[in-house]
Formats: sequence, C-alpha cells, structure tokens
Amino acid sequence: MTSANVLPTPDKWPHLLLPAATGSGSATGSGAAGAAPTDIDAAVAAGAFKGLTEAIKDMTAGEIVAALAASGLRGRGGAGFPTSEKWRACALSAADRRYVVVHAYQADPAVFTDRVLLERNPYAVLEGAAIAAVAVGASDIIVALHAEASEAIATLETAIREAHEAGYLGDDVLGSGRDIHVELKPLQGAYMLGEETVLLKGIEGKRGQPEQQPPYPTTRGLYGKPTLVHNAQTFAVVPGIITGGPGSYGDVAAKGGQGTVLVQISGSVANPGLAEVPLGTTIGEIVALAGGVPGPNIVKALLVGGPSGGILPPDALKTPYEFESLEAAGAHMGSGSIVVVDERSCLVDLASVLTRFCADQACGKTIPCRIGLRRMAEIGARFCEGQPRGDEIERLTDLSADIVASRLCDHERRSTLPLLSLVRYFRDELDAHIVRSTCPAGICQPMATSRAGTVS
Repeated sequence: MTSANVLPTPDKWPHLLLPAATGSGSATGSGAAGAAPTDIDAAVAAGAFKGLTEAIKDMTAGEIVAALAASGLRGRGGAGFPTSEKWRACALSAADRRYVVVHAYQADPAVFTDRVLLERNPYAVLEGAAIAAVAVGASDIIVALHAEASEAIATLETAIREAHEAGYLGDDVLGSGRDIHVELKPLQGAYMLGEETVLLKGIEGKRGQPEQQPPYPTTRGLYGKPTLVHNAQTFAVVPGIITGGPGSYGDVAAKGGQGTVLVQISGSVANPGLAEVPLGTTIGEIVALAGGVPGPNIVKALLVGGPSGGILPPDALKTPYEFESLEAAGAHMGSGSIVVVDERSCLVDLASVLTRFCADQACGKTIPCRIGLRRMAEIGARFCEGQPRGDEIERLTDLSADIVASRLCDHERRSTLPLLSLVRYFRDELDAHIVRSTCPAGICQPMATSRAGTVS
C-alpha cells in the first residue's frame, strides 16, 4: 500500500470513506476494518453492494437522483458542484451511449488522498460508480488514475475481478439484464489532467487541453457522448446515501450537512498524514490531528488547496474547511491538502515558486494562461530578487484580474491565488522585499539576510 499515515480522529467523527481505525468513529461505508481491501466477502458483510442492489431492484433512475438531491452531496473534485444536477443532466441528454468516469488522477504530485481511498476501500468507489451508471443509463465505467499508482491499480484490478465473479459487475448485473463494465485507464501526463475536460482528452489519447464550456461533459464528453465525471471520493459516499437515506449523509458535517472529506496535512507539523474530517471542521482542528507545529516554531501561514491554493494567515485556523468559507478566504479545497508553514520559511519565495509551477504546468491553449501566468511568475521572481519595476503590485493585481476575466478553465483563475493572497495577507513581508530589499527569513537571493539582519 501507499505509505500513508492515516491519522486517528475523535470518536464522534464518522467514517464514510475510509474504514474506521481503532479508536475512531464507526465506519458507515463499505470498507471492512481489519479485512483485506479486496476481500469481497468481508466487504459484503460490512454492507458493500447493498446500495447497488437496492438501486437496481427497488428504485427508478429518478428516485436515485432525487435521493442524491435530498442528501445535498456536492462533488469532491474542488468546485463543490451539486452532484444530483450533474446526474440529472447526463441522464436527460439524448444519446445511444453514456459513460461514467471516476476521476482519481490526483494531479497534485504531493497529495495521495484518492490513491489511499482506492487502495483501502475500492468497493465503495466501484459501487458508487455502478449506482451512477444505473441512474444515468450508462454501461461503461472508466476509472482514470495515475500510471504510477501501482498499488491502487493492482488493488482495483483484483476488486473488479472479484466483483465480476460475484455478479455485481459485468453482464446482467444481479440478474437485472443491465450490463456494467469497468475499465482501468492509467494515465501519464501533466498537472492539467486534473481538469475534467483535459482528463477526458487524456482518456481519448488526445492532447491534454481544456474545452470551452458549455457544452458540458454531461452533454458532450468522452467520445462526444454524455459523460458523468466525479472525483473518487464523491462516488464512495453514494452507496451509504442509498442504503441509509439522504438524512444519513446530510446530517454528517460540522456545518451545512456536507458529509466528510479526506484532507492531507503536511509541512511543519509533528505527525504529517491524512484524515477523514466532516466538512465544516475548522482548519485548526484539522491541523491539531497532525500534532500541531513542533518545538518552539509557530504557525506563520497555511497553504490550502495545493500548488494553486491560497496562502492564508494564522487567523485562518478558525476558518471552517468547506467550500464557501475557503473561497471567501482566498483559497479552495483543490487537491485536499493543508501545508503548515512556520517562521523559517519565506512566503514571498513560496508564492513565487507556486506561481512558477502553475505557469510551467499550463497547457498553453489560451494567451491569458500561456503568457499571463508566465508574466506573473516573473513578477514573483523580481519580488524575491528585490528588483521590482515601478508599481509591481498594481501590475500584478491588474494582470490577475485580466487572466481571471478571460479564463478558459479554473487553472488560470486559481493559479493567481498564491501571489494574490500574499498581497492580501502578508504585505509587510512583501514590502520588506520590494521596498527594503531584505528577506526576513533569510531565504531569497541575492539579497538574503540572516534573522539578525546581517548580510549573508
């Protein structure tokens, strides 16, 4: 399995995605604590495929979609779009064939939440995708994941084979006359494969560039057919909604009945790892699961959302980890990561490096992305060098506004966040670089200074 430290959580916190660890809340998904992830007998005994059985034998497609709508489930891919609206749009699109795509590519190179989910609870993801296939009238499921996720691929291959042999996948599922086939699609590519239309291009073997929306994939997606695309975590909670009713999911959250999500905590913490937390849990409570900042160091900032996330101040520890609150703070859920930064790091350098990464990973299809992000990265580099040109901050904010206003996909919009959050929250440190040509953390060259203020 992926070397992942799954952090224990309070007993009152539920587990909808990963089997509960000893001493944590009870598991309500289809994983069986203590059993091999691909042990289908143990999984069925724990409740796996009960939701699929109910959906096929006792519910209409409309009733399945209505249950999702009542639950309030929102996609875990970062945007938080209502799941039921996607399912309804896909089901109503006229076509002779439809597809369901499990988006498990995990584009952020430092995050492995979806990979751990696939390795530890594969049947929940497969069952949720199968229920989606029933609801939208699809017979083909494609699980797209990173080609380097060898353990997840091996686990899924075994799980799919076992589910086929047990009659939960394949031809004539559960004697219903309905065929549901699953194909694994390992992909090797760039960061942009995290965007859903780029992912579909990757599956088709085409150049990975986003498409103008609308039309949305639910109308014209994979191979030009209506396609339902969701993050693996989204599919994993669907079976519990069907078996337990919408309320069983909607009541699970610290705020707004939004269920749980996997979060990876890293950086300057005592015990890095990932945890399943109810949405609405504060960032501070999540960081505390990782043991907080060790030793004499203090929290200087929090990078929330991955490379295109926002760099937030220590006050953000009070911010609820959920869609609207993060967006208001200038961050987003993104890859599901929180990186704790202490006072030994230079935030100007961090924002510059992140912006350069996002510019390097841009597909180059549009001028605002291809050129605009590169110009932003250059401004960030000049900040670090203490060599700004005129009113560089005004130039940065104007350029960011132009990129966002003319964007083709969310990569352009979110890639502006690291530097914009630096201007919003850490103006003193930025001014030290561009006004006084000093780096308080002693990181930036050629004008780095020690913490005592002497030239290095």
